[in-house]
Amino acid sequence: MAERYIDRETLLDLTVNIIPLGILAFFFVLFLVVSPWGWDPLFTTLMLGLIVWHFLLLALLTWLAGRTIAKEERTGEPQHTE
Repeated sequence: MAERYIDRETLLDLTVNIIPLGILAFFFVLFLVVSPWGWDPLFTTLMLGLIVWHFLLLALLTWLAGRTIAKEERTGEPQHTE
């Protein structure tokens, strides 16, 4: 049977990153639906690109943090890099 990497405690630790991911997704959809400044191709691409870029970076950071937290909980040793 496969190991569960993310348990309830790890998910609670990652909530500080999951909430901003939801906020970024909300604004991405909002700007697609409402379009308050019209559809200038350059402006719209830059605006949505910045939102997507930050969403992807935060998602990667959240995944790496979750993997590290889960690994430390399994081994019981903090991973110090000096």
